Amino acid sequence: MEDSKKNNDSENSADNGADNGGENNDRNIIQVSGMYKDWFLDYASYVILERAVPAIEDGLKPVQRRIMHSMWEKEDGRYNKVANVIGHTMQYHPHGDASIGDAMVQLGQKDLLIDTQGNWGNVLTGDFAAAPRYIEARLSKFALEVAFNPKTTVWLASYDGRNKEPETLPIKFPLLLAQGVEGIAVGLACKILPHNFNELIDASIQVLKGRKPDVYPDFMTGGSADFSNYNDGLRGGRVRVRAKISQLSKKTLVITEIPFGTTTVSLIDSILAANDKGKIKIKKVEDNTSENVEVQIHLAPDVSPDMTIDALYAFTDCEVSISPNACIIEHDRPRFVGVNEMLKISTHQTLGLLKKELEIELSELKEQWHFASLEKIFIKEEMYIDFKKHNNKESLFEYLYERFKPHKRKLVREIHDEDLDRLTKIPMIRITRFDSIKADDQIKDLESKMEQTKHYLANLTEFAIDYFKNLKTKYGKGRERKTEIRSFENIEVRQVVVANQKLYVNREEGFIGLGLKKDEFVCDCSDIDDIIAFTRDGKMKVVKVADKAFIGKDIIYVNVFRKNDEHTTYNMIYRDGKKGASMMKRFPVTGVTRDKEYDLTKGTAESEVLYFTANPNGESEIVRVHLKPLPGLRKLEFDVNFADLAIKARGTMGNVVTKYHVKKIVLITKGAGVLRTEKIWFDDSVHRLNKDEYGTYLGEFSGDDKILAITQSGHYKLYSYDLVTHFDEDIILIEKFYPSLPVSAIYFDGKDKTYYVKRFEIEPTDKKVLFISESEGSFLELATTQPNPVVELVFSKKELKAKKINLVELIEVKGMKAKGNKLTDNKIKEANLLIPKEKPVENAEEFEDAEDSPVAAIRKEKPGVLPKLPSEDKKKKGGKPSQTSMDI
Repeated sequence: MEDSKKNNDSENSADNGADNGGENNDRNIIQVSGMYKDWFLDYASYVILERAVPAIEDGLKPVQRRIMHSMWEKEDGRYNKVANVIGHTMQYHPHGDASIGDAMVQLGQKDLLIDTQGNWGNVLTGDFAAAPRYIEARLSKFALEVAFNPKTTVWLASYDGRNKEPETLPIKFPLLLAQGVEGIAVGLACKILPHNFNELIDASIQVLKGRKPDVYPDFMTGGSADFSNYNDGLRGGRVRVRAKISQLSKKTLVITEIPFGTTTVSLIDSILAANDKGKIKIKKVEDNTSENVEVQIHLAPDVSPDMTIDALYAFTDCEVSISPNACIIEHDRPRFVGVNEMLKISTHQTLGLLKKELEIELSELKEQWHFASLEKIFIKEEMYIDFKKHNNKESLFEYLYERFKPHKRKLVREIHDEDLDRLTKIPMIRITRFDSIKADDQIKDLESKMEQTKHYLANLTEFAIDYFKNLKTKYGKGRERKTEIRSFENIEVRQVVVANQKLYVNREEGFIGLGLKKDEFVCDCSDIDDIIAFTRDGKMKVVKVADKAFIGKDIIYVNVFRKNDEHTTYNMIYRDGKKGASMMKRFPVTGVTRDKEYDLTKGTAESEVLYFTANPNGESEIVRVHLKPLPGLRKLEFDVNFADLAIKARGTMGNVVTKYHVKKIVLITKGAGVLRTEKIWFDDSVHRLNKDEYGTYLGEFSGDDKILAITQSGHYKLYSYDLVTHFDEDIILIEKFYPSLPVSAIYFDGKDKTYYVKRFEIEPTDKKVLFISESEGSFLELATTQPNPVVELVFSKKELKAKKINLVELIEVKGMKAKGNKLTDNKIKEANLLIPKEKPVENAEEFEDAEDSPVAAIRKEKPGVLPKLPSEDKKKKGGKPSQTSMDI
């Protein structure tokens, strides 16, 4: 109105100015920039409040709220065509049928408020829903119970003033967090991730009990997620979500769950793109998704499945990063608030709505009691007999007021004309058939309900807790968490990227690169690798791989650089300056600054490298040094063994080989590599191996050593100690594998409903082997490789005492496929592995002689007796004991 008034005033002023010959033209100029500023703010405010951001009261955007209200108006228990619902909603929503249809499909796909029928699309594949005329919908039972109550709803006029619509729906549930929402407004965005139905109810109960809630998102598409940087859903937070990838065979991977926000189509596109760029090597991808996700990835020959899994996480949409932005509308203003605070607001709002409903119910019960009492008094006192004496309503009401005066104290409130009017309209047949006893019972029933309602109001918190528990009982089945909460390790992309390029070198000119295809081939590499190069003058440089890069003239060695590589040892002999002594040194290169030139000599001008080798496994070598003949020099050649020289830092100057001029150096014998052991830990939080002392210490590994992992499902598998190895999620025992240590296991047979015990030796294989019953419901209760395991069984029945059993005395070592001996028919609550008392070791020579083996530890501590096993060692840096000695 104000804008139109300004425009009218401006037009009038312009007309007047014209009449006056243009004298007032300067005063009639309209500033367009100011108009745009006002209009932009109005539009931005409208988009934020009326389109993109949900209200905290019901968690719905306006279009969603209007759809729900329209469906409630049309609710008759039967399905309605979506096209009809859209048409009905258009009387409330002024933005067309397309926006209403899209919003309704999104609501239906969340499977909470709307009961759908027909093809509503597929969130897994990204397939679109059928046209609105082909699909049907009705409100779910859950929605009818929690989302509607006209008595507690605040009503507003619709946009054209012809209808009434709710300001917000009186939802008694944290719907906003259950469904999640995403919206982009003008200068403002909103992204609230969906959370688990049952967990939200449990957290709401915690709020009502005065405890602090802590909820994390849960996605319909499953997968696993790292919420360590969730930041309560506020800006600046980040959630990493991964697909569930498992190894179907040596040459096939299968994806069974996908990250939130992706589809199988977009996921496959990202995999094919990574393959085209050479980041991964695959033969083909098959999408067998229907009701459940199944994407099979067939690998190229000689490609590591474990490394490919990491590469998929690093280079494709198998891992995505989501940035939440919790923004809501509260009191007509946008507000950024954390999800746990949202849950508190929603829970207290539910508490308020329940209180309001109880108060309304109590008021209605009082009204029913009041009229029932009036009716009883009216009929028993036969007040209706004298009605014929009164010719008009006024005199009749005066008569009734007078007759009710003695009974006022029996009533809960004053009598009104409306009450008397209802009494006068009671049919005579009802009066003649009035049953006083039945009327008293009705009044007592109303009084009982009133007392119960008053009790609920007096104990409102307990009533709300019971309300939430009832919701979980009725609607929580089948809504268990789908997304696994995990901590993710950071994948080093250089370790998992496929070598998709070829590296060349021009030694004389001093160039290396991918584009020097006419020059000498060095090795395969990836386009993100670093390259290390050494030149004849004793200089070293690490550079990023490129089409062409200058290192320095006369390159003597070039290769891919691996950071923190302690195995590769460089053996070098160099001359110090033009006439100086010859020096020898052995050194690794673990970390450098890229593009910085390092001098490996003393720095004397005209120094020269006389002999250089790179040894991946720290090999030593014997070389023969030939000297230039000089007067008085009798020994012109001698041998030098690099094994006699200690490996030191690259900056070490080295030891003197000779002070005489060297003619040449010739390799005589290549020494054996140094068999270095690696200390390995297993971090249970990320299910990965590491050398950084996080998690359970597994031991020192070298050569063909293996890791034994046993799972709750009753499988064992032998793994390599490569850090990229992937493990199953349900591991209950993981340790270094010793072939001579038998496994002792207690398991439940799902067919016999009985517990068995068996002892067997591991058969070396690279396959996953099941060693318990294949029957459905079978599971492993306990597994250990202790030489003399003693187990304490705690039974579920309280009357049964705990029982200690020595498994060695119960059963001897048999074949892996043997069923074992029956242990007990009683249900086991716990099977605790105890540390056995000291006992002489029998046949100790049969066990491994490795330095870190259990038997070796026994011999060192007390020869001939069995002390506490090494598996009791505590985790370093916040770890836990190895599961060999843990209670399972």
